[in-house]
Amino acid sequence: MADGAKLYLEPEMGIATTTLATREQASDLDSLHLQEPFLEPHWYAAYTCANHEKRVAAELQARAVERFLPLYSSVRWWKDRRVNLELPLFPGYVFVRLALRDRLRVLQIPSVVRLVGFNGLPTALPDTEMEVLRSGLSERLRAEPHPFLKVGRRVRITAGPFAGLQGILKNKKSSLRVVISLDLIQRAVAVEVEVTNVQTI
Repeated sequence: MADGAKLYLEPEMGIATTTLATREQASDLDSLHLQEPFLEPHWYAAYTCANHEKRVAAELQARAVERFLPLYSSVRWWKDRRVNLELPLFPGYVFVRLALRDRLRVLQIPSVVRLVGFNGLPTALPDTEMEVLRSGLSERLRAEPHPFLKVGRRVRITAGPFAGLQGILKNKKSSLRVVISLDLIQRAVAVEVEVTNVQTI
């Protein structure tokens, strides 16, 4: 985030968000029509209503919008039976790739609250990080949500599906894990890595 940038926080969730609620903000966004972010597709985080992530992803598919909803497996006990669930890795978010001029295809979905960003405008996620994250998670490696961390020993993953990403090194039982944080939405995931595939920063 640039120096002096203003950060808007969602009171209940404590997340950085943006809204197109005011005409002034909508006008500001429309004035970007000749700028690259408005015309070129990038990844954005769509903040959704609670437990509506899969519904939003299905609606995005119906609208031919490129989307990314990473899931993880979780075992839950319901009364007398064990149930395997596929849950969102980043609860409350679906990632979309589009040009801002097409934003209404996402914002008009009832379960989408807003696109995440700063200063009243949606903020694009780094394309390279999103592609590495998508590629790594497509390998079906173990990943699970993790509390968002701001401090700790930072490392860079040098090899494997998540090569190029930075995170915080943690140990969990006998395995080595790296916590990868997405600062824009203040969410994090923990992924298993080989000890030889990380280096300190």
